[in-house]
Amino acid sequence: MSSSSASSRKALSKIASNRLQKELVEWQVNPPSGFKHKVTDNLQRWVIEVNGAPGTLYANEIFQLQVDFPEHYPMEAPQVIFLNPAPIHPHIYSNGHICLDILYDSWSPAMTVSSICISILSMLSSATAKQCPEDNDRYVRNCRNGRSPKQTRWWFHDDKV
Repeated sequence: MSSSSASSRKALSKIASNRLQKELVEWQVNPPSGFKHKVTDNLQRWVIEVNGAPGTLYANEIFQLQVDFPEHYPMEAPQVIFLNPAPIHPHIYSNGHICLDILYDSWSPAMTVSSICISILSMLSSATAKQCPEDNDRYVRNCRNGRSPKQTRWWFHDDKV
């Protein structure tokens, strides 16, 4: 999300704010393995450090996720992207956009930031090769004007990676 769109976001609803505060407390007590929340004073945008799982292609590599929460979280999915440099992965575009169904069509209000992180780590861990998506250049070129990944019509056809 560009800084201009970040500043034009609507404030969190009371329900969203309460839910995120609860998730943040839970994270501090029981963080998901391999992740570290980078503390800021902005409840609406979290930056999370991701450590590649041991024994995988991404072992000993560290990445950062940016999670932007919409006004009506958890009824609406957060926007989740990798900050540069993004992992080279068949479902992660070089601009950080992630093709993962739970972030879009399969989102459920029962999901949490922790469950999103675990799903992303699982996706990274199952990769058999470090390669960009086949349509990476075209997709990134089409997103140059700050288009959100939530505006993309994703085609979820490959659950092997």
